[in-house]
Amino acid sequence: MKQSQGRMSRQRFVLISILFFHSFNTYMDRACIASAADYIIKDLSLSKEMLGLILGIFAVGYALFQVPSGWIADRFGPRKALTIVVSVWSVFTALTGAARNALQMLVLRFLFGVGEAGAFPGATQAFFRWLPVKERGLAHGINFSGSRLGAAFSLFLMPWLIMKIGWRWTFAVNGMIGIIWAAVWLVWFRDNPKDNKKINKAELDYIEQGRVSDFTTTIRASFAEIFTSMNMSLAMLQYFASNVTFFISLTWLPSYIRNQWPDDPNAIYYSAVPLIFAAFANWIAGSMVTGLFKKGYHVGSRRATAIVGFSLGVIGLILATQTKNLDFLTTDKAQLYWFVFCFGLATFGVDMTLSPSWAFCNDIGGANSGAVSGSMNMVGNIGAALSAIIFPLLLNEETGSANIFFVLAAGLNFVAIATWCFMNPNRTSDKKLSPAAIRNRFIAMLTSLVLLTLGTVGYNIYRSTRKKPADADQTTQVDPNDVEDGNNITTEEDR
Repeated sequence: MKQSQGRMSRQRFVLISILFFHSFNTYMDRACIASAADYIIKDLSLSKEMLGLILGIFAVGYALFQVPSGWIADRFGPRKALTIVVSVWSVFTALTGAARNALQMLVLRFLFGVGEAGAFPGATQAFFRWLPVKERGLAHGINFSGSRLGAAFSLFLMPWLIMKIGWRWTFAVNGMIGIIWAAVWLVWFRDNPKDNKKINKAELDYIEQGRVSDFTTTIRASFAEIFTSMNMSLAMLQYFASNVTFFISLTWLPSYIRNQWPDDPNAIYYSAVPLIFAAFANWIAGSMVTGLFKKGYHVGSRRATAIVGFSLGVIGLILATQTKNLDFLTTDKAQLYWFVFCFGLATFGVDMTLSPSWAFCNDIGGANSGAVSGSMNMVGNIGAALSAIIFPLLLNEETGSANIFFVLAAGLNFVAIATWCFMNPNRTSDKKLSPAAIRNRFIAMLTSLVLLTLGTVGYNIYRSTRKKPADADQTTQVDPNDVEDGNNITTEEDR
């Protein structure tokens, strides 16, 4: 029975909280295998090359199933979609601990990636159905802060848990957490908020009135029309740029910090700082998007927040290149602090763009929000994979400095600023094209993205499997595809 109208209930805040833990758990499950890498190699008698393939196969399933999983959430609703995908990846997470050979591990990690592909597109569709437009920015910010905190927390928790109960049972525990979350989601959530018994009429009216101002209420465009629109292309491009910067914090940053400051045994742990910065950025950006929207800056709430974020990304990356050049940084410790702060500022900036980006997908996608956001995320993962490939190739051979990469990433962020100047959710799809022309353009674009995804991820996997084991005198050098350090969470699966 519905609650009386009186004071407005707050069940939409419960939704945001549940999806925050969903995001947190997503990155916990991804980080688990990196911490267990040493033990997996030993117990399954794997080569480092084979482990590189096992880590990389996740990215194939995750990237390729972004759009299909988003479509499933749109078509069947986020209640069924998230229950299924979280259960699927949790089962395969737990089964990873039961793997007895390389083939089983390959199959399990691929299917794990397929399951996790639906995590964020499903959440985006849930926000579209439950939240007024003005609250979606903050909701997306809180949601993505969970993933950043989950990654940072795992840096310390997973190695400890493996030491206590072993790597196989650690996977089982992670899988069980996901199953519990899926059960809570299935019992509590309803695709239509009016079907949730804890929501009263006051909150229902508030939600419906808030959705009247939806950018997409007067537009009934198909997914193919949206996918081939200028808005979608621009959204993909800017998300590509943000991922190039951010995912370095999950791939190469720990090893880069350790190798640049080898005399500090604790230097690697500073790699968690940018993740903490990113978590705060999502909260601040989400609040900024929501605040500006409430003041009547509907398009500007997305655009201004993203432009500020990318600007901070440019500033942070450029300042990071000066770490060894500033006279007032007289000690190694001072240079380390400076670099961590500057890269943290860059990470803070690019993560400020997540809330407006995913809210923008709600704006232009409407009922197709899952597939639209999945498309953007697929291109973002291409950027993440390319950054992991390019980063070591651009290192200075003498000093190991990554300044060339940082300048490149800053340039991409500058392009993203220009991109946001032309992104407008009020722009309608191109209605002049015939259905056949839209269909052909859609097929061509989607095929190109799939081939680019396969090529990028495939090359990264090839590069991992071709890597030779480190010599005995090089064991202090850490590499995201090198598993000698069980505390290093940098893997393909962090994408």
